[in-house]
Amino acid sequence: MSSNYSHPTPLDQHRISKLASRLVLGCALSVSAMSVNAALNVEPMSWWAGMQQPTLQLLIAGDNIRDTQVKLIKAQGVTLSSVDKTDSNDHLFVNLDLSQAKPQQLTLGLYKDDQLVDQFDYELQTRQKGSRDRQGFSNKDVIYLITPDRFVNGNPDNDNHPDMLEKADRSFDGGRHGGDIMGIRKALPYLHDLGVTQLWINPLLENNQQKYSYHGYSTTDFYKIDPRFGSNQEYQALVEEAQTFGIGIIQDVIVNHMGSGHKWMNSMPSNTWINGQSRWANDSTDVNYSSHRRTTVQDPYSVNADSVDFSDGWFDVTMPDLNQRDPHMATYLIQNSIWWVEYAGLSGIREDTYSYADKDFLTAWSKAIMDEYPHFNIVGEEWSSNPVTVSYWQAGKVNADGYQSFAPSMMDFPLYDTLIASLTKEENWGAGFIDLYQMLANDVVYANPSQLVLFEGNHDTNRIYSLMKNDIALYKMAMAYVLTSNRIPQIFYGSEIVMQSPTQDRNDGAVRADFPGGWPQDSVNVFTGKGLNAQQTEALTFVRTLLNYRKNSLAIQQGKLQHFVPKDGIYVQSRHQGNETLLIIYNKNSQAMELDLQRFKPAINDNTTGVDIINKQTYSLSKPLTLSNKGVTILKLSH
Repeated sequence: MSSNYSHPTPLDQHRISKLASRLVLGCALSVSAMSVNAALNVEPMSWWAGMQQPTLQLLIAGDNIRDTQVKLIKAQGVTLSSVDKTDSNDHLFVNLDLSQAKPQQLTLGLYKDDQLVDQFDYELQTRQKGSRDRQGFSNKDVIYLITPDRFVNGNPDNDNHPDMLEKADRSFDGGRHGGDIMGIRKALPYLHDLGVTQLWINPLLENNQQKYSYHGYSTTDFYKIDPRFGSNQEYQALVEEAQTFGIGIIQDVIVNHMGSGHKWMNSMPSNTWINGQSRWANDSTDVNYSSHRRTTVQDPYSVNADSVDFSDGWFDVTMPDLNQRDPHMATYLIQNSIWWVEYAGLSGIREDTYSYADKDFLTAWSKAIMDEYPHFNIVGEEWSSNPVTVSYWQAGKVNADGYQSFAPSMMDFPLYDTLIASLTKEENWGAGFIDLYQMLANDVVYANPSQLVLFEGNHDTNRIYSLMKNDIALYKMAMAYVLTSNRIPQIFYGSEIVMQSPTQDRNDGAVRADFPGGWPQDSVNVFTGKGLNAQQTEALTFVRTLLNYRKNSLAIQQGKLQHFVPKDGIYVQSRHQGNETLLIIYNKNSQAMELDLQRFKPAINDNTTGVDIINKQTYSLSKPLTLSNKGVTILKLSH
């Protein structure tokens, strides 16, 4: 499927009509918190009646408003509970009780000496039917990670924006290249055909930084899509159109830090808004950076100073560390996450640098979201190779210190790291597949290991094909392991066509390279197949076949996992559910091997034949199986 449309089909026309409706509605909502003289900024910019949490805190920003009184001018069933003031002259926190409120337009006024000095309208909207019961991503899904600036440039007109500091420069691997929301929308048919059911998109919110803004992790407006990606309304339209393809959208959320270009850096809502604020105010170069010692916040022997050095330190001078112990900041972040779920219709959140935020805040944040959406899903990033460290943050884990989390999922870095190492090590009794076998045995430390997200790569790791030494057989084994595991699988854009990178140290520019075919001048186009070499075509066919088989495989999605101690460079797993049994055979041997199947009778049972789900070849299970080449064989068993 080409990344550029020529003539719209009837289905396209229907979607364009729906997008136009979205744009009209979205424009109406975008002015719902607008003051008479546009001197005030109100966040959240709108809200909904009938939410599980009946209270709402508005952050109002405006020049010298601290000494004003806030009153409800027009409201039905809404109570103004209190107004919180900090040391800031330019901010107020207005607390509303919405427990009796219905959808309506509120009007609030700011008064001095009983004289109205400003007012603004505020929209309480009607929730979408079934919003509370939305289904989050789960084991039935395959998540596809996109770095939006590097995927598809669907609208070159938004590559640059007069209000944004950094301009597009595709010749610089650390610059902005022009990929956007429209590009993702144009790729939806391809993604559906590939077999993808969820998109995790690296942050789309405004990053108005001088340079390196493309990655999205330096937020400068928590309620606005970066205009170089599109608009809030285009984001809504993406979610809506993706749903017509059976694809959900997972938002990448950062509660630990923001970008130094945020307007708060010129006027903080309180004197405890960011960590190290007083030091930074005296000298903007006097910044305490995070130690990155993640275990200090769960180590029973760590001292408080070490925990603070980790959690309160800045990532970078351009990434101020948010202080979630400030109760108004905590409320702001919680409401912001819920706002995006409700506004855009999300099916999940991936939370960046999970353990770096205040741990008590993380409990409150994850609980608030899951209370609002009981079937939702949140996956946190705890970049550690230690299963004990990762397991600490998963919902349901009984921790020795009593800490409780409500985030259902975590990224499975321990299993990922072991997968990469085990496939590339020379096989012997104490190394290779046995490392993978033994790491899986560590599932006993997790509250719910099947809810972890296992990946073959992401925007921070080197490319899987390169890590597999450009060996297509090892690559297929890695992809098959991720996609048939008892985990929620995630793949990185371009892995299906064996995109490459260096393998030593960080290589962000190469790892996040442009997706071939995402720009009109590209000589290789994945969407049309133009210019793909033999290995790219082979890899794409393999991944597409496996993903589409997985869509309807209950054995993979929810079945029992068994595995057998690796021997002679061969590792066998099975998945079983109901009448479906899969035998998955990983073989590192370059020469032909005869595999005696008697050892695997607990998985084979009374099945007599197996059909390779990739090449459709049929094998008899009553005699040894000949493995002619290195690679993975996935057999669906039958009588």
